[in-house]
Amino acid sequence: MSRRSTGRLVLQVACGILGAALAGDHVAGALAPAVDTTGAPAERALRLPDVPYRYVEPALPPHFLEALAERFDNTPPDNPVTDAGARLGRVLFYDTRLSASDTVSCGSCHVQARAFSDPERFSRGFEDGRTDRHAMNLVNLRYHPRARFFWDERAGNLEQMTLLPIENRLEMGQSLERLPEVLARDSRYPALFEQAFGDEAITPDRIGRALAQFLRSIVSYQSRYDEGRALVDSRADDFPSFTHDENFGKALFLRNCALCHLPSQDAHFIMTAAANTGLDDDTANTDGGVGDILLNPAELGHFKSPGLRNVEVTAPYMHDGRFATLDEVLEHYSSGGKDHPNKDVRVQPLNLTDSEKAALVAFLRTLTDPTFLADPRFSDPFEDGALRSAE
Repeated sequence: MSRRSTGRLVLQVACGILGAALAGDHVAGALAPAVDTTGAPAERALRLPDVPYRYVEPALPPHFLEALAERFDNTPPDNPVTDAGARLGRVLFYDTRLSASDTVSCGSCHVQARAFSDPERFSRGFEDGRTDRHAMNLVNLRYHPRARFFWDERAGNLEQMTLLPIENRLEMGQSLERLPEVLARDSRYPALFEQAFGDEAITPDRIGRALAQFLRSIVSYQSRYDEGRALVDSRADDFPSFTHDENFGKALFLRNCALCHLPSQDAHFIMTAAANTGLDDDTANTDGGVGDILLNPAELGHFKSPGLRNVEVTAPYMHDGRFATLDEVLEHYSSGGKDHPNKDVRVQPLNLTDSEKAALVAFLRTLTDPTFLADPRFSDPFEDGALRSAE
């Protein structure tokens, strides 16, 4: 664990999804709240369709299905996405009982309307403590080819990543040994686990696998960029559906940013390895990222980069949320960053003009996917989810 091990991001703090995202769900008969005569807190009404939403094989555009893009898929053979598995994962993702205080869920700082990131710089844990890193967005995690997660890449696969925050003493503080017993008290869970895995057994491994299936189903592919890419033969062509500034920004992006953020394919705006981008020049007193985990001085200041899809709505930016706007991010890269000894050689001063920065922001906004941000398949299924703010 790093010297900042108590504050590591993903999957924390008490829900926020748009009420409209619940459209089309209803309280399924077998999943209505059970009567509890023990004095325990009443179960929240669970709004699920009788027939599970379709999570398997979404209607991806052609540039997602090219061989160079498909190789990014990290789905393991022993845990493919199923409709029942992702359905269970969705319920678990928004269940506050995954925290020791029954107050925070995975969806708390991973807000759908914010592309499953946290609008706050640092997230609140189950005892109201604050993390020391920003919650990374959860968009298109299926297409991180190395399948290493968290800013410091300490999780070696998505199944492992989903469980670590549950036990984290700051984030959710729950015991994985105790959690199956907690969930088994809810009469609705045995049926959901049986539908997903073939029998009613609730285990930590199955909890992690179901959450991982749900996260792999969270795929964004209906942005204006995707629509424009379908209209041309090459990504280098002007998109007829783009404005002049958007096409200019795309050309700047392909020239200056694509080597890192759109490597060798046209679908996944994802860096394939952690990097030091010159955020700091201090090697002794700042967050070491991957270097702290591997105890390797050459990797101090290396951080995983989140994907750029829906980047318009995922502020603040960087591992510590230091930049509030995309303009600040672009200013950092325009200047070339600070002179850290481990800074990636690809990070060089771009010396962008104001008009070039504006064009790049215009292009990045074409990666926003409004359908995805309100898709009911990914929304809070509990009855009171509509009452929680996305802001």
